[in-house]
Amino acid sequence: MTMNPTDAAIATTRLNLVRGDANILKSITLDIPAGSVVGLVGRNGAGKSSLLRCLAGLIELSSGSASLLGCPSSNMTDAARERLGYVAQTPDLFNWMRADEMLAAIGSAYPRWSEARVKELAGRLDLRIDRKVSELSGGDQQKLAVILALAHDPALLLLDEPVASLDPLTRREFMRALFGAEGDDTERERTILISSHILTDLERVVSHVAFMRDGAIQLFEAWDTLLEYFRLQPANAPGIPQEAVVSTNKHTGDRIADMRRAAPGASEGRTLSLDELFVELNA
Repeated sequence: MTMNPTDAAIATTRLNLVRGDANILKSITLDIPAGSVVGLVGRNGAGKSSLLRCLAGLIELSSGSASLLGCPSSNMTDAARERLGYVAQTPDLFNWMRADEMLAAIGSAYPRWSEARVKELAGRLDLRIDRKVSELSGGDQQKLAVILALAHDPALLLLDEPVASLDPLTRREFMRALFGAEGDDTERERTILISSHILTDLERVVSHVAFMRDGAIQLFEAWDTLLEYFRLQPANAPGIPQEAVVSTNKHTGDRIADMRRAAPGASEGRTLSLDELFVELNA
């Protein structure tokens, strides 16, 4: 199935996840356009991993709905799963196998699996795949999980802290592999939803950012829009009506304002980096 650029590769409607007395995810509604790269940002415990696991079909929703590539996440077809790549924060690997044996076993389930791609990624990420999985370091196990997610050229990637265990040089190679480089033979458009605390890496590659807080989506916007219109304003800045205020720092009184809703002649305020925006939204 070919999706138009205006189609949503990921769509959720009032998605809720309840465990006992805890509301883990709260009425999440998202439409992520095909071909976009979305950074999923939030503090530890905000619900990012739970959301990604729900989307991957690993956790049953309490209510609401979620679809990936047009298929319900709770009942994905084999064809849809073949187009999905997922990297968990803590990869579930076959520790009794060698890495190359695990790659071969998983690869047999994917028609688009490429051994050439496996070798290329292993080289880029500096991973020896002739070693037993249980003997790999945490960082090398993360590299293996990344190769498993990328080697079948997925149309949609769900990535939960994929670079948390990687050093800066390997992170750079991972990003090059993920988003392509000169000579890359990836044939199809790819949608990526990536959770990471390394916001400087995300800032370079995202088209959209979804901020999570306390199990809910606090803000979802195109990154260009955030850069152009969302400004940090002092507490006493004139021309900033309440409807323009996105968030208020409870310590300083400074406000993040959507300048599209500001009064004419309002203070221009200060543009924020992704890291600064995250801090202010959680202050």
